[in-house]
Formats: sequence, C-alpha cells, structure tokens
Amino acid sequence: MPLDHQLRQDTVSAPGLQHLIIFTDLDGTLLDHHTYSHAQATPALERLRRHDIPLILASSKTAAEIAPLREALGFAHCPAIVENGAGMLEPGRELEDTAERHGEIRQILDQLPAKLRKHFQGFSDWSVDQLAERTGLTRADAENARNRQFSEPGLWLGNEADRAEFVAEVSVRGLQITQGGRFLTPSFGGSKARCMREIAVRHATDRGQAFAVALGDAENDVDMIEQADLGVIIPNPAHRGIPPLAGEATGSVIRAGNPGPAGWNSVMMGLMDHWELD
Repeated sequence: MPLDHQLRQDTVSAPGLQHLIIFTDLDGTLLDHHTYSHAQATPALERLRRHDIPLILASSKTAAEIAPLREALGFAHCPAIVENGAGMLEPGRELEDTAERHGEIRQILDQLPAKLRKHFQGFSDWSVDQLAERTGLTRADAENARNRQFSEPGLWLGNEADRAEFVAEVSVRGLQITQGGRFLTPSFGGSKARCMREIAVRHATDRGQAFAVALGDAENDVDMIEQADLGVIIPNPAHRGIPPLAGEATGSVIRAGNPGPAGWNSVMMGLMDHWELD
C-alpha cells in the first residue's frame, strides 16, 4: 500500500530512530459514528498487534465502556484515556467504583439558574432506555455510559446566547466544558493531550523516543492532534468537524481521505508502510 498522499517524509520521522505509539479517539474515528463498528479498521489493527505497537484509546467514554472494548481489540496491556482525559484506565487494574467527582458536577449543575439548567440534559437526567435511544447504544452499553466518574456529557437544547452564559456560569463554579462530536461535557478538567504526553514519556525507552500519532474527528480532539508528532483529522460528515489547523501547512497534521474506520485504516496502513513494518 503506498504512503498516504498527505504524509510528508520530512514530518513523519525516520524509521528505526523512533518507535510508534498511537492515540485514537473512538466514536467517529476508530468506531463508525452510527454503528460503532471498527470492522473497516481490522487490517491496521491486526498489523499494530503483530508489531506490538501500543494503541491508546482516548475517548469521552467511561472506564466501564472502554475496558471491554480495549480487551476485544487486543490492547488490554495498554493504558487508556477516559472521559476526555479527566482520568486514565491503567492496564490490568480493576475498575474503580468512585463517583464522588461526578456527584459534585451534578450538584454544580443543579445549582445553576433554572433558565440555564433546563437547557442542559445530561446522561444522568435520562433513563438507561432514553440514553440508548439517543445514542444508538445497546442497553448494556448505555448502562456503562451512565457509569460516570469524572464528567457529565449531555445535550444543549437552548440557543447560542444562553449556551455562552451556561459556559460562563459553570466556569465560575470550577467546571470546564468540552465539545465532542455529539455531546457537550462539563468536567473538572483534564485533557486527552495532557494524558497523551504523560503516556508518551513512559514509552521513551532504549528503542528511542516515542513518535506519537493522534487521530480524532471532533473539537475535543484538537489539542491532542496538535500536540502529537503527527496529528490525523478523521472527517465526520455527521457534525461540523475540525476546522483548518496550523499544522496542516507544515504536514504535522493531515486529514484522512475517508471518514471513520475506513479513513483510520488507510492512514495507519500507509504510516506502517513508511515504517517498513510488514
């Protein structure tokens, strides 16, 4: 398979001097936006496993959602970034049943002026069946999605002026807002990019410095994409996507030719060809 036409030889590094570590968003990136399938990425996933290249799942999903998916993909030995970087799920560690921070977030939301609170509907405001209907998840997966520890995703149902006031009000109260492909998410902070940097440092070994590749499709992936050695924007026709980034002019950020796992697979196969990984 030829090198992806957007991958520039001078920005991808020289094989042998660095080793790959992959950070990927899930919904709309490795997973199809509508079906949550990763089937089209199977060739690249198999190749990553064969060469023992770490795959770090980095998502707004909870630890309860990511743990079984990470195992099914064959990367249970790798850490994962959960709830938009508000927490990390280490390999081989039991899921922690801690929801104190999530409870604090809910308290702050419920203390907002009623005119703002009524326009935000979070996962905890919905029953499991309602969440399954709104997301397309199975009922079992929806139960895991409601098992929040660090954040409270939801839908903003008001206008843009009220949204700006909502963001300002929660910020004063110590929360940060992250916009993903589907949901608006208040949390106490943390980021995928910060976790990515921490994990990449761990993987700097005698094999050389880790060359971090980050793939994502939405606003909450931008920092991770921009701070990676190579950032990959996966197009997603289901939402407004990611606007042009400065790194696209230098080749440190590229755009996949296709959305979802098909685009993910194409870029990753081209990258591994460049690294001369059979």
